Amino acid sequence: MLPPVYDLVLTDLEPPSDLRPEETFIAADLADAAAVERAATGIDGILHFGGQSVEAPWETILKANVIGTCNLFEAARKQKVRRVVFASTNHVVGFYARSQTIGPQVLPLPDSRYGVSKAFGEALGALYAQKHGLSVFCIRIGNVSDRPVDERRLAIWLKPEDLLSLIRIGLEREGLVYEVVYGMSDNVRAWWDNSRAAELGYKPEGQSEVFAEPALAAQALIPPDIVGDRFQGGPFCSEEFDGPAGQSRD
Repeated sequence: MLPPVYDLVLTDLEPPSDLRPEETFIAADLADAAAVERAATGIDGILHFGGQSVEAPWETILKANVIGTCNLFEAARKQKVRRVVFASTNHVVGFYARSQTIGPQVLPLPDSRYGVSKAFGEALGALYAQKHGLSVFCIRIGNVSDRPVDERRLAIWLKPEDLLSLIRIGLEREGLVYEVVYGMSDNVRAWWDNSRAAELGYKPEGQSEVFAEPALAAQALIPPDIVGDRFQGGPFCSEEFDGPAGQSRD
């Protein structure tokens, strides 16, 4: 059976340079509730990948990832959108030690203001799923790229095609209410238990170990990071760090 074909409506501050003739673009700032609601009109499912994608000052995070995400979920509720796939991040749990294997139900231990904002987004998604009947699928994305380029990314790598597979589950899985899964490929060095994603039908194609030799060679050229090398969040943990080194949750 052929996979479903979607009519895409894209939104951002500015139109993409490679917009296709069959794609529709609506300009909208996530911090503008009315603009977000206009963009959500007549939409069946939303892929929420917008906002601030790296660490930033609180003011930037608040506007893009907190207020913006509130506006997105509220627009989805008002416009009776069926599903939201929320791009979360591994930085929600970045302060777990690399020696630990964790599932999606663990206590959030964000490693940054960015990670805090995504933990907020996950919680907001749960509220809208339970209270308003919106189907929400949160993907704690690792590192999306063609190949892992260092030791940390051997554990968290996500092949682009595997991300698409997870998105399809979020849009198409019957009976989905609220789920959190990890966005990673078939990585033997993984720190995450992604068995729930497998139960939902996820079958990743990518295998990070294929790239282990060049990734480890590249790692040997990177200076040691006493904090980042211990925790799953890597440099997000060591940036601005002034706490007791080596502390982690068992």
